[in-house]
Amino acid sequence: MKIHKLITTSDALADLCSRLAKSEFVCVDTEFMRESTYWPELCLIQIADANEAAAIDPKAPDLDLSPLLDLLVDNEDVLKIFHAGGQDVEIIYNLTGKTPHPIFDTQIAMMAISQSEQIGYSNLVESWLGLVIDKGARFTDWSRRPLTERQIEYAIGDVTHLSKIFPKILKRLIKTGRGQWLDAEMERLADPDNYRNDAQSAWLKIKAAGRNPAMLGRLRAIAAWREYEAQDKNIPRGRIARDETLADIASHPPKTQADLAKVRGLSTGWKDNDIGKRLMQTLADAQPLSEAEMPPKTPRGAPLGKEGALVADLLKLLLKIRAREIDVAARLLARSDDLELLAAGVRKGVSVLEGWRYGVFGRDALDLVEGKLAFAVVNGRLKMTHVDELHGDMREANPETPAVEQEAGEEE
Repeated sequence: MKIHKLITTSDALADLCSRLAKSEFVCVDTEFMRESTYWPELCLIQIADANEAAAIDPKAPDLDLSPLLDLLVDNEDVLKIFHAGGQDVEIIYNLTGKTPHPIFDTQIAMMAISQSEQIGYSNLVESWLGLVIDKGARFTDWSRRPLTERQIEYAIGDVTHLSKIFPKILKRLIKTGRGQWLDAEMERLADPDNYRNDAQSAWLKIKAAGRNPAMLGRLRAIAAWREYEAQDKNIPRGRIARDETLADIASHPPKTQADLAKVRGLSTGWKDNDIGKRLMQTLADAQPLSEAEMPPKTPRGAPLGKEGALVADLLKLLLKIRAREIDVAARLLARSDDLELLAAGVRKGVSVLEGWRYGVFGRDALDLVEGKLAFAVVNGRLKMTHVDELHGDMREANPETPAVEQEAGEEE
């Protein structure tokens, strides 16, 4: 594979992208800093296909990134490969208002061909290529210039290794026939709604007790206010106020600005400074949510209670058994919330009862809660089996035990 020198000119980048645009796939990674800013600061972009790789310096003077961004978000003929690419996709969305498409994430793909829930990149490389990555440059300051040769070599390795691993993963997926399992997961990763920064929707990510329209109206208003304050100062939103502080203020709004000094999580200076004044004005202007604006209630069946919680635990055990049997990550098959809904009697809108998940796991999960499935230890191994099959397994394991005696024992 040809490794180019650090690309810092528009002509060199345009030449590279014209060649990559003819490839079947490109592997993409970014290095960025976001610890002290609201918007992630893009510091380096790495890209490779099967034949060549390069690192691109977005901080280079007068560098035109358009050819690269066009390749990533407008070229539907080239598959874009990432590993745990959520933050990389976010950065590209911030630059273009679009997301890379079509897209493939090797961390997600590993869930369909192994029991790895969230395999890290270094473990991925070691398991597929037998290489140990030097992590010395991992926690570097990518914003500083000039970049060292060691930094560039470390960064570009993220895509050169990935370009060798992707075909192997794809081959395994084709062999197992599980590629279609990932379609929805990849489309979800590429969904622009996941990265759209809507200040008016920021409150939906904050946990707040109760469904009081006035309280939620205040929460919506001050959550949006926090976004605007953080964007204006380009600092992390948590440095303005933490989520729990906003939830507390929405539930127990201060009557005067001086009362802000008593709010846990706020500086006492807010009692008489401008930011405190703006917060109080936001609270004063907040309107209760209308009925149409109220968030939908989480679908629930009957309260779980002790018995329901035990059923949910049995479903989680069933999930572990099935994931082990077919060598797939349990998280790909079902989430805990889905299992609790199923245990509570919910049947509509539960993902394990839809699509491919129903055939792989959902049907058995439904049989378990309806008493048609049981757990058994057969030849020292825990397995799940349908109740009518369990009797046969028991007879095979104990051939000398008459069926009549077994049935009598069951009646007792």
